[in-house]
Amino acid sequence: MYPYDLFWGLDLYDLLIALGFFAALLYFRFWADRRNFSAGLQNLVIFSALGGVLGGFGAATLFQAFYNYMESGVFTLAKNTGATFYGGLIGGALLFLVIYFLGGRWILRDGSAVICFFSMSEIAAGGIALAHGLGRLGCLMAGCCHGKVTEAWYGVYNAYLDAKTVPVQLFEALFLFALSAYLTYRLWKRQRGNLGIYLVAYAVWRFLIEYLRTDDRGATVVAFLTPSQLTALILVLVGVGLWGLERLLSTRCQKGGGLDA
Repeated sequence: MYPYDLFWGLDLYDLLIALGFFAALLYFRFWADRRNFSAGLQNLVIFSALGGVLGGFGAATLFQAFYNYMESGVFTLAKNTGATFYGGLIGGALLFLVIYFLGGRWILRDGSAVICFFSMSEIAAGGIALAHGLGRLGCLMAGCCHGKVTEAWYGVYNAYLDAKTVPVQLFEALFLFALSAYLTYRLWKRQRGNLGIYLVAYAVWRFLIEYLRTDDRGATVVAFLTPSQLTALILVLVGVGLWGLERLLSTRCQKGGGLDA
């Protein structure tokens, strides 16, 4: 880990989070251009993503405060409250959808936002996985989201614990980069269902990797599950539902609004 400031009060965690966001934007732009989606539709997605990211940071802290409340009975929003990825994902996704569909209705006015949603999500899934992987490398540098204390050769020194821990952040980053590569391959082959696959694959991975983590993440109404494990079970159902819904639809977006059976 390297949780030290580099310049302007920024550390590697901050820089890797920012790098992940811009990498996802470039990824989306590249594939959206290859699919000839309209500039208006692309800009709507990017504007919605910006809103989703900003809202996601707030939701990540709010969810963690709730988990802390479930564990301790005290609800506090402060600098040291912490944050949870799933809270950010859920809150950011909800805000993204609100901005995207309202903006599509009021700005584009041609129905392309609705018609092209799943075509856009096919692209977004690979970019999200890429950004998520870079973010987990940031967690590795910051020492948060750490695994169990270990003396194994693969352990990484955590200055806050003064001990080596299982580098679950690194393992997760490698998994997410591999998932992004797989989703990109599916995108190249014009296969459907990428968003659902991302949600299910990551949820299963996260459920299992939680057994190697020991950082305090609060509690939920299900005593034997961590907050992330409970959320993972819900997201599996959501991912399967989205995958099935997309495959049932007989139309898809092509060239910024045209229909392709």
